[in-house]
Amino acid sequence: MKFRFTAKRLLLASSVILIALVLSGCRIPMDPETNEIIQITPQTTFQEIMSSESWFSAILVWPMAQVLNYLSPYIGVAGAIALLTLVVNAILMVFTLKSTIATQQMQMLQPEMEKIQRKYEGKDDEASKMKQAQEMQALYKKYNVNPFSMILVTFLQFPIIIAMYQAVQRATAVKTGTFMGLSLETTVLNGIRSGQWGYLLIFIVMGVCQYGSMMLPQYLAKKKAEEEAAKHHRKPPEANNPNKMMQYYMLIMILVFGLMWPAAMSIYWTIYSLVTVLKTLLTQQIIDNQKKAEGKS
Repeated sequence: MKFRFTAKRLLLASSVILIALVLSGCRIPMDPETNEIIQITPQTTFQEIMSSESWFSAILVWPMAQVLNYLSPYIGVAGAIALLTLVVNAILMVFTLKSTIATQQMQMLQPEMEKIQRKYEGKDDEASKMKQAQEMQALYKKYNVNPFSMILVTFLQFPIIIAMYQAVQRATAVKTGTFMGLSLETTVLNGIRSGQWGYLLIFIVMGVCQYGSMMLPQYLAKKKAEEEAAKHHRKPPEANNPNKMMQYYMLIMILVFGLMWPAAMSIYWTIYSLVTVLKTLLTQQIIDNQKKAEGKS
C-alpha cells in the first residue's frame, strides 16, 4: 500500500538521520590509559565537558549526571534515578503528548487495520491497492490518527534515552553508590557469581518490568477490541501481532545486556520500564476521556 510504504520510508529515513546525528556526538568518553568511562564529578563544569568532549555530553549528559550527583546523598541512588527519570519523561510527554496518543491509538486500530488487509489479501491490481490505501486513510481520519506524528516521538525520545543511559554510567554518585548493600558498579553477572543473590533479584525485577512495559499496549488493545465487540454482540477479532518476534528478540537482548552492565543500569532500566507503564496507562486514560467527551457532544 502506497500510503503505508511512504510512512515507513519516511520513518526509516528519519530514524537513520537521527541516529547518525546523535551517534556523532554521543559516544561515551573513555580514559585511554585505564580504558574506563570518564566520570562526571560534582566539580566537573559545563565548560570542561564542552571543550574536551562533545555538545551531546555537555548539553544533555552533564546536567543529568549532576542532578544524580546532587540528589543521591539525600534520597539514595535509586531514588535519584527514579526522580530524574520521572521528571525527564514528564517534560518529554508535555511536548509529545499528541504523538504519544497517536502511537498508542495505532495499537488500538490494529484489529481494524488487519481486517482491511485481509479484505485485499492476494489482490495486487492497482485498483485494489488504491481502495486499500483509501480505506486505511479513512480509518486514520475516523480516529484522528496521523502516523507521521509518531516520528516526533522518535526524534525527541531517542537522544534523551541515550543521554540518561550515559548519565547513570558517568555520575560518580551512582558509580560509588550502593543499593540494598550491593555495589552498583559491579555487573549483575559477577554479583551472582560471587554468591550475592540480591543481584539476581535486581535482574529478575528488571526483566519482569521490561516485559510488562512491552506487552501492556497489546493487552490494552486486546481489551478494547473485546469491549467493542461485546457492544455489537460479535466475536472480537483474532489478535495478530506482526512484531511479536521482534519484541521477544529485543527482550532477550536487554536481558543479556542486563547481565553484563553495572547493576546501576539494571536499576535504571527497571525504573524506566515502570515509567513507561505509567505513561501507557496515563495516555490510555486520556484517550478514553477524549472518547467519552466526543460521545457526549
